[in-house]
Amino acid sequence: MYVGRIVAIGRSTSGSNAVMYRVSSRSFPNREAVDTGLALAIVPRAGFEADVSKNPYIAYNALRLAGDWAIATNGSHTDPITEKIDAGMPVREALVLTLIAMDYEKDDFNTPRIAAVVPRRGDTGWLAVVRKDALVVKELLLKAGKVVYVATYEADDVRGEQSSEFDASTAAEAAAFAVSGGAFADFEKPVTSVAALTNEAGFALGTHIVM
Repeated sequence: MYVGRIVAIGRSTSGSNAVMYRVSSRSFPNREAVDTGLALAIVPRAGFEADVSKNPYIAYNALRLAGDWAIATNGSHTDPITEKIDAGMPVREALVLTLIAMDYEKDDFNTPRIAAVVPRRGDTGWLAVVRKDALVVKELLLKAGKVVYVATYEADDVRGEQSSEFDASTAAEAAAFAVSGGAFADFEKPVTSVAALTNEAGFALGTHIVM
């Protein structure tokens, strides 16, 4: 099944909070995740830079940190959500205000904007989606050994039953899990992924590229 881009929040079996983002694409598969120092960004692979002129939505910061929070999304809304949380705005308000303002992507598919936020410490995270017909923002309990996800197509609502078993000991493993682990292994056209996983120092960041 093809569900497009995916964000997920969860907790490893050892109790580390995780947020993940995966790019799945039929139209622009020649992309990769890179660490820019400011963010984990999705960019065209070498030789495919001109793809950005064909679709302005394919390159963006996908994962950023704001103090004790990690934020992952499928587009340019990563930055304003992060900046609002970093300035002290509650997560719910940061998600609602940003997604209402930016709305769904005005491409051929009316692609929803999706977002996920987890704390360094705490037992709840957030998933959000703005579609052409709705805005959904929910706080969800983080359960050990489980992730909950929302995607741009098919699985484009926030529901607790959209979940998978999950475990990872590093952020790179979490990013790889979003491509080939648990329920994610059944989703088609994976391209690249990013993840943040809590540790004693804060958040570790990881990327995965499908070769």
